[in-house]
Amino acid sequence: MKTFYGNEYNFSWIDGKKIESDHSSEVINPATGQSIGLVPDGGAKLTLRAIDAAAQALPSWSKLTAGTRAGYLLDWADRVIADKEALAQLLSLEQGKPLDEARGEIEGVAVYIRWYAEEGKRAYGEIIPASRPGQQLMVFREAIGVVGLITPANFPAAILATKVAPALAAGCSFVLKPAEQTPMIAIALLSHLMATQLPAGVANLVTGNPEEIGGTLSADPRVRKISFTGSTEVGKILMRQAADNVKRLTLELGGNAPVVVFPDADLDKAVDGIMGNKFENCGQVCNGINLIYVHEDIHQALVEKLAERIKVLKVAAGSEPGCQVGPMIDPSYLNKVETLVNDAVMKGAKVLAGGHRIVEDGYHVGNFYAPTLLDGVHEEMELTRKEIFGPVAPVLTFTDESVVIERCNNTPYGLAGYVYTRDAARMFRLIAGLEVGNLAVNGTSLANPQTPFGGVKESGIGRVGGRQGLEEYMELKYVALTLE
Repeated sequence: MKTFYGNEYNFSWIDGKKIESDHSSEVINPATGQSIGLVPDGGAKLTLRAIDAAAQALPSWSKLTAGTRAGYLLDWADRVIADKEALAQLLSLEQGKPLDEARGEIEGVAVYIRWYAEEGKRAYGEIIPASRPGQQLMVFREAIGVVGLITPANFPAAILATKVAPALAAGCSFVLKPAEQTPMIAIALLSHLMATQLPAGVANLVTGNPEEIGGTLSADPRVRKISFTGSTEVGKILMRQAADNVKRLTLELGGNAPVVVFPDADLDKAVDGIMGNKFENCGQVCNGINLIYVHEDIHQALVEKLAERIKVLKVAAGSEPGCQVGPMIDPSYLNKVETLVNDAVMKGAKVLAGGHRIVEDGYHVGNFYAPTLLDGVHEEMELTRKEIFGPVAPVLTFTDESVVIERCNNTPYGLAGYVYTRDAARMFRLIAGLEVGNLAVNGTSLANPQTPFGGVKESGIGRVGGRQGLEEYMELKYVALTLE
C-alpha cells in the first residue's frame, strides 16, 4: 500500500502551477488520530490569486467548443481510472471509509466526468416562434462565469466530480475549496486534471481557512456562482454573503430522511436496503436514512432482522480487510452522535445493538462508534429533529398512512425519503405526499449522473446531476432579432 505521509500534497493549484506554502495544516487519519500529511493553510490572499487566474482564463475557455472541452474531461476520467487503486487508498486513509467503498467512489468520479463530457455537447439553445413578421426570437446558453466550488468531507472525491465536471463542461472556470478534513484527495484529483494540459487558470484549488476562503469567494463580484455541499447552517451563511452580489447558488444541505416500511413490503428487501444505506460511510451520508418508520404489524420482525445484521458488522480502519464500517471523520461528529444517542436513551429508547463508542482493540484514539439500533424512539428525542450523520438506526412505529406522512414532513428538511410497499396506489400517494426532493420506492439508491439530486425546504436549492446539474452553471441569453 502506498504511503502518503509528508509533504506530497502540500501545495495549492493556481494558474496551472503548484503553489507551495510556508504555512501548513496537518491532515489527520480518523482511524488513528495520527497525521498523514500537510496541506497549505491558505486564506483570503491565496483565494484572490486563484480568482484572478480563473477570471483571466474564463474568456478563452468558455469560447472553446463543447467537444474540445469534453476531450479534456474524458482524458481526466481515463487518468483517474488508471490510478484508481492509489486514489482509493488515499481516500480511505484520509476519510476513513472502507477501501471497497473508496474504490467505488473513485469509479463514480469517472462516471460523472464522462457523463458531463458528453452532456456538455447537448446544451442546446432554442428558437421561439416570433410574435410578428420579420422577427426571430432565440435563447442562447452561456457559461455563467467564474464559480466557487466548496466540497464536503463525506464523499470528497465524488462530490468534487459532480461540481467540477459540469462547471468545465459548461465553459466555466473555477476555484475549488475542499473540506478541511479531506483536502489530499482533492489535490490528487486536480493533479490528474492538470496532467491533461488543461489551460492555465481554468481550474484552481485552495485549502485552508474555510471562513476566509468562503468569504472571499462570496465577496468577489467576479465569482458569479457558489456551489456548496455541506451543513444547512453553513449554507445559510453563504446565502447571506452571496446576497450582496446576487450570486447564483447551488446548495445541497442537511437532511432528515425517513424510510417508511408498510406491512405489505418485502421485509428482507427492506432490511437489505436499510442496511446498505444506513451504514454506508459510517452513516455520514446527506441522504442517508435518519429515521425508520415501521408499521406496528411488522415492527418486531423488522427490528429482529436489523439487530441480527447490525451486531455482526465489522468496524475497523478502512484499509483493514473485511472492514464494513470505518471511523467517523472527526471527534466533533463522534461527540454529536454520542450526545444524540444518550439523549434518546435517557428519554426511553431501547438499545438493541451498539449504543457506545468503541475503545477496545487498539482504537482508543480513533473516532469509532458502534453501529447502533434504537427501538422505542419517539418525537421528543433530539435525534428525530436533527440530522444524525452517524451509524445510528432509530426505529419508530406507526399505524396510519396519513399520520406517518405528516410525521415525516414535520421537519425543516426535505432532502430524501424512502418507501417500501407493494401497493401501487399507496406508492403514488407517498410520492405526492412526502415533501422531499428525492424519493426511492422499494430501494435506497438515488445517486445517478443522469438524474437531478437536490432538496426542498432547508435542504437546499438547485440540483446536482442530470441536465439540470449542467444548467446550474449556465445563463440564458434571450435575443429578439428584427430581420427587416
